[in-house]
Amino acid sequence: MDGLQRLARKESTFYGDIEMNDFAKPDNLHRGVKMALDTGEAASIDEAYELFARYKIGISTGSVVASSRAHQAALLTMVNAGRRSLLGGVHVFGLPDAPLLIELPGGQKSLADAVVAMGGTLSDQPTDQMPIVLLGKQENERHSSIVLSVTFDGWRAAVGPVDDLLRLEEGELEVLGAVLAGAMVVSEVFQNLRGHVLAARRIVGLSLWSPEIDWRAAQGGPHAFVLPSRLWLVGLGHLGQAYLWTLAMLPFAKPSELELTLQDFDRLTSSNDSTSMLTQASQERRLKTREMAGWLEARGFVTHIVERRFDGRLFLGESDPRIALFGVDNSEARARIDEAGFDLVVEAGLGAGPQEYLTMRIHTFPATVPSLQKWGEVIDEKESPKSPAYDSLLESGAVDECGLVQLASRTVGAPFVGVIAACLVLAEVFKRLNGIGGLEVIDLNLRAPDLREAVAANNLDTSWNPGFTTLST
Repeated sequence: MDGLQRLARKESTFYGDIEMNDFAKPDNLHRGVKMALDTGEAASIDEAYELFARYKIGISTGSVVASSRAHQAALLTMVNAGRRSLLGGVHVFGLPDAPLLIELPGGQKSLADAVVAMGGTLSDQPTDQMPIVLLGKQENERHSSIVLSVTFDGWRAAVGPVDDLLRLEEGELEVLGAVLAGAMVVSEVFQNLRGHVLAARRIVGLSLWSPEIDWRAAQGGPHAFVLPSRLWLVGLGHLGQAYLWTLAMLPFAKPSELELTLQDFDRLTSSNDSTSMLTQASQERRLKTREMAGWLEARGFVTHIVERRFDGRLFLGESDPRIALFGVDNSEARARIDEAGFDLVVEAGLGAGPQEYLTMRIHTFPATVPSLQKWGEVIDEKESPKSPAYDSLLESGAVDECGLVQLASRTVGAPFVGVIAACLVLAEVFKRLNGIGGLEVIDLNLRAPDLREAVAANNLDTSWNPGFTTLST
């Protein structure tokens, strides 16, 4: 059975009612599979999907997942990001019979039901060679040449070969570090399967508390801290949904105290399923704001929606959020960040190409360089993509020249990149609210994470009141 046939037989919960011939359409093409077309390693859409259908991961769970919210958050992050990136599937084995400790929409009461609902497959043990991740303390039974361990504490996470990595504290409520760990291990496995020889054979780590220094030397960060009770999110795609997923994992003492204003004007497409943590392809053509608001309200948060493009003209009222999280991919909107009147903006930009998709840059505003100066002269150009697969699509009549330009406008992406960026973005907000010096710029490439760079922020005024809420302790 070829790659497209496999996908056509997937449950409609994830892939909707897409016909096999429609996978070449810009709004249907999987954003990870697209990298195999852009690089030329696949000569056709079918070959590209067949390649990604061979990518899979196994997750072995220790008994701690039955009683630890943090370990459940790491597991669900792995499953959610993994099934969108690795079309061969996420196979979870050794899962204990345990209640779900995270208040997620969907009605699932058990951890097993949540894993299955997010696209994971429950197994007794690995059935063939695949990279294996060990979550929680357990014996290392070799089922694969690649066996990774994940570990975390409140603000740090690390991933590496099981025989080399020393475990951190892994507290039951240290969810921020756990989500980071889950995304980082999917990144290492994905890069390994894509041919990066160092990935999954090295130790990589990151401190959200002090990303500018080595994670081993960084402080673990406080176990108790305050969070903003009001946030404005601009953009509800790859990054925006990663922000929401990470927030939803946190153990808020009173979820109803968190008010989220959601701004977007776009509708979901089936391709969003491949990068966006809260999307399923069956939601295509529905407004992003409405779908995200419904999911968040079911989680217990309060939402408000703004359904128009961001152009900087918001005229914020006294009750509006003073902090904004940006996750947009066009320079025009980013250039207007300073004009909206927010007291703090944290925005992330992700790389777009088959090599650059692993890169991210985090900015905070107010900044030394205003947003208009950063992006005011940037022009988002679109050109026809060039590769044998695209030539074949054009020659066969599957798409025309206009369709090729539209394909070029759809960026390559992987959901774990957005989740790692989201952890950095949210940590920057949390640090500012807890009186800790912040950063103005963070540059990170997951291909070589130890080479990251950071610039300290000069403007750290927090005399304004953003509203506060707390986590359970």
